[in-house]
Amino acid sequence: MKALFLTLGTAATCMLISCGDMSGPGRDAWGHRPGPQGFRTVILDAGHGGHDSGAVSRSTGQKEKDLTLDLVKRIKNELGLSYKTILLRRSDHFVDLDDRVVFANRHPNAILISVHCNSGPSGMRGPETYYWRVDSHGLAARCQRAMEKVSPVESGNRGMVRRRLRLTRNPEIPCLLLECGYLSHPAEARLLQSADYRQKMASAIAEAIREQSNRGDAGTGPLPPPLYAPLSRPTDAPE
Repeated sequence: MKALFLTLGTAATCMLISCGDMSGPGRDAWGHRPGPQGFRTVILDAGHGGHDSGAVSRSTGQKEKDLTLDLVKRIKNELGLSYKTILLRRSDHFVDLDDRVVFANRHPNAILISVHCNSGPSGMRGPETYYWRVDSHGLAARCQRAMEKVSPVESGNRGMVRRRLRLTRNPEIPCLLLECGYLSHPAEARLLQSADYRQKMASAIAEAIREQSNRGDAGTGPLPPPLYAPLSRPTDAPE
């Protein structure tokens, strides 16, 4: 049995090592490889839309779907002409999560970032980053650090989380889901209401994207171990 564990562990390690020269973009069903470097295509997904408002702040009345669309447009502007930036939705309409995955998989040399605003217990605040694929870890670490520098206070939030969601597990390209703050927290909702604050958050996320493209995973810590799990389905826990 010990020999079997050693064999399996060695195989997994060799698999990651063999992918060591695959730090560029490209489709891969599992993503058990180093993070992307040198990419120039970024897909930005504004969470929710249309009949799906997402979280709604009791303090400001703002809807998550509107804030996320504003944020992705700001990130696109920050990235400028150096990147081909694709907005998965450009207006207030609903796109099914599985359709978002299909769209992302049409762009094998891209990364996908889905932007959201959170909701939870009233005491929780601060940004969170969700990822699942090994090749998304470095980008996740960079985005989380960047958002934390903009956020003035963090309380009870989960930081960087490895979680199997339809927009972190199912795409065949590096992908993240960013929660830019809690609309359920009155003070943070007022911050997100500010165009100046959203601009700072967008600038920070754009800089994290540029840094990942320029440096790959350098400085983001060791890669997490591979995880083998089925695709996320609508019957899973709510996203």
